[in-house]
Amino acid sequence: MKIVVVLPAYNCAKSLKKTISEIPQDVVNEIVLVDDFSSDDTIEVAKECCIRHIIKHDRNLGYGANQKTCYDTALILDADIIVMLHPDYQYDPKLITAIIEKILQGADIVLASRMMKGLEAVKNGMPLYKYLCNRVLTKFQNFCFKKHLSEYHTGYRAYRKDVLKSIMYHDFSNDFIFDNQIIIAAFSKGYEIQEIYCPARYDNLSSSIRLLRSVKYGCQVIYYTIKQILKG
Repeated sequence: MKIVVVLPAYNCAKSLKKTISEIPQDVVNEIVLVDDFSSDDTIEVAKECCIRHIIKHDRNLGYGANQKTCYDTALILDADIIVMLHPDYQYDPKLITAIIEKILQGADIVLASRMMKGLEAVKNGMPLYKYLCNRVLTKFQNFCFKKHLSEYHTGYRAYRKDVLKSIMYHDFSNDFIFDNQIIIAAFSKGYEIQEIYCPARYDNLSSSIRLLRSVKYGCQVIYYTIKQILKG
């Protein structure tokens, strides 16, 4: 099977080399980096790392739009499994092997969850308000969809190609809510979602959305969840 790792990049020049160095090359066939009009040296560092597939947006389109380009490119490369990893080194690239194994064992989607061990996420540096909001939104969506996930909001996940081919992800937002919209769409199609624990890192290299955008994201989660429930 062909494994493609996609990196939705934005101003990650300082963390990119470390992220790429820990991607297990023995199981990954291709790496795709999509740069969303960074103002730093992300593209130059990517070239130094010998990434074959580098795409640069000619303007900042947003996190969701970045992923759309990532997934389009991976599918053009005929990927069987697509792993999306943030290149800010917040998530452990070495877990890709275990994530792929879960896909090979039958999962359609695998989410690398920071929340499977509760307050361990806070001990690892997750701001308390982010932890609490994550928990509240996750409990809300679990209740609405009758699921038992520990987290809906991770930036580290993998998909079978059939999932991305069947979900009309170009219809989704170009903003951060894109990730959640994919999960909601996957539920509506009956895909099997599994989780694996990932101890996230929080340091000066980690990307994070600001409070107001976090509030906007939370409101969007509630809106799109209720919209899906009303659709039946």
